Amino acid sequence: MASALSDTTSDPPHFPVSAGILFGLGLGGFFDGIVLHQILQWHHMLTSAGFPPDSVPNLKVNTLADGLFHATTYVFVGLGLVVLWRQARRRHLRWSGKLLAGSMLMGFGLFNLVEGTISHQLLGIHHVNETVPPAQWIWWDLGFLVWGAAMLLGGWALLRAGRDQTPAEGRR
Repeated sequence: MASALSDTTSDPPHFPVSAGILFGLGLGGFFDGIVLHQILQWHHMLTSAGFPPDSVPNLKVNTLADGLFHATTYVFVGLGLVVLWRQARRRHLRWSGKLLAGSMLMGFGLFNLVEGTISHQLLGIHHVNETVPPAQWIWWDLGFLVWGAAMLLGGWALLRAGRDQTPAEGRR
């Protein structure tokens, strides 16, 4: 592990886009879990998979699933930190702040698209807002996907703008 984190100067300095995407994936998961699961209580991980939040045993199952979900998003943030730390230890240039913001937005949007497609559409284990009548769930789910696509595209545009503001050898 130490050799993986060692300071190497053989690669030219560049902004680690993967770090921003990992941060965005983690922050997207935290937003989903904290805001939608806990604060608004619109759904939990398994509320449409046979564990509606109508009993203490079902809430225990959902709390465990939500915790495992949060642990996974925590891993994304940790990996992003490792990637950023490795690159920051090398000689580097002044990167545009748009590179980090753009790549994080891309990761957040990617989280919404992947989680929304898999959990909401393919597996149907939960939906964005289960407090509304089931016939309306699809509209909330589609809104979640549109929001994710908008963040992904907006992040990509911001990343491109940041690359234009960063010296050529630091862009990659």
